[in-house]
Amino acid sequence: MNASISEESGTAICGSLTELHDELLVSAAKAGDRGAFVELSERHSKKVLRTIYRITQNWADAEDVLQDALLRAFINLKNFEGRSSFSSWLSRIAINSALMFLRKRRRLEISIDNSSDDSQTRQSWEPWDMAESPEALFAQREKEALLRCAILRLPSTFREVMELQHAHDYSTSEIAQTLGISVSAAKSRLLRARVAIRASFRRRHRHHEFLGVMGRTHLSETAARPS
Repeated sequence: MNASISEESGTAICGSLTELHDELLVSAAKAGDRGAFVELSERHSKKVLRTIYRITQNWADAEDVLQDALLRAFINLKNFEGRSSFSSWLSRIAINSALMFLRKRRRLEISIDNSSDDSQTRQSWEPWDMAESPEALFAQREKEALLRCAILRLPSTFREVMELQHAHDYSTSEIAQTLGISVSAAKSRLLRARVAIRASFRRRHRHHEFLGVMGRTHLSETAARPS
């Protein structure tokens, strides 16, 4: 039988680490027992890795994201309040890490595409749609950029479901499975996220209308001044 010693309290936690509940291991890890955190990591890594793979669709990338998530969990363990299980908390960190990884990869791919000087290559990858005018294409891209910004400003609970659906085309059931929640909970989060995004767009629209009115007023006052 092994004994894990809490460095801060000096209290011995008797028994094999593999036999202890997560709550005791978390308490020991918070107190400085690295072995307890290693046990937690080994206990939950396989499940978390599968969750990450559903997002990255690549095992090598999933392994890298897992290591990043475990490091983030270790650094932020002091902030874990136990309102959910350690497994759920670690899964949430891993999902956020996976989504951040995909965002960075997408920005890199866009940067590489835009750095090419071969216009024929760009045209072969992005065929021109003659049915759409440049103005319509610009408006569509601006709308997509605004949506991405609105999603990034959402609270993490809503941002996760919207990114999985909007960026990765997940169904509601796939979102629920990935996040470890019920389908009804996934639907509720998607609904609330859309409501928040619509509210954000309305605020932006009102702001632009206000700026337009102020601009027209300024032009009118300038034109009315005697030269």
